[in-house]
Amino acid sequence: MSEDLESLFYLAVEHLGGEKLLSDLTVNKQAEAVIEKCEKQTENVTKKGDPKFNIPLGVSNHHVHLSQADADVLFGKNYTFSELKPLSQKGQFAYKECITLAGPKGVVERVRVLGPVRKQTQVELTTTDCFKLGLKAPIRLSGDLADTPGCTLIGPAGSVQLKSGCIVAKRHIHMDHFDAIRFGVRNDQVVSLEVPGERGGIINNVSIRVDESFTLECHLDTEEANALGVCGNNRLKMIK
Repeated sequence: MSEDLESLFYLAVEHLGGEKLLSDLTVNKQAEAVIEKCEKQTENVTKKGDPKFNIPLGVSNHHVHLSQADADVLFGKNYTFSELKPLSQKGQFAYKECITLAGPKGVVERVRVLGPVRKQTQVELTTTDCFKLGLKAPIRLSGDLADTPGCTLIGPAGSVQLKSGCIVAKRHIHMDHFDAIRFGVRNDQVVSLEVPGERGGIINNVSIRVDESFTLECHLDTEEANALGVCGNNRLKMIK
């Protein structure tokens, strides 16, 4: 293996358990998995061009994650959602079904439902949506719903009045533990990104989110991406 890959392998060993893990490796199965992951990452970056711009970009429009209880009210008990397409993060997908949101000042229609269901309903809005609805939704990471406003969800079978759960998504990067080692970052660390293109620049306050189930991707909402002139085909450069 190359010196860079060998160094990365031992960093992974240390990160995941140290000497005990190294002594437990049988027939180099886990070592091979680490090396294969690193080689694929390097190969993919090389094929895409400039190796420094190696963070894939995902652009997200407004959407809603429903709890099972709220899904039952909006669409009827035991309703089966129709999958539209899988999302970049493993086990997540967009449904064909949409709902309407209502606030003190107006409505936003055709808000896509994403799956699977969650413990608590979460509505992710753009700043323009907030103006339309008359809400002051804070910029938050997914799941951080304390002290957030609610709104009314309207579906084909009923409506739900949320007391909380509306946010504007904070820009963030999903990655697994191997990517965290490769980039030298940790969960909840805040970094900056360089955005390419004629309208590109530097964006700050980008949160790192690390989980074994995550796939490497930066998430911006549609308004951020449009202002920077980028889309899902672009790749970004991390600046720590």
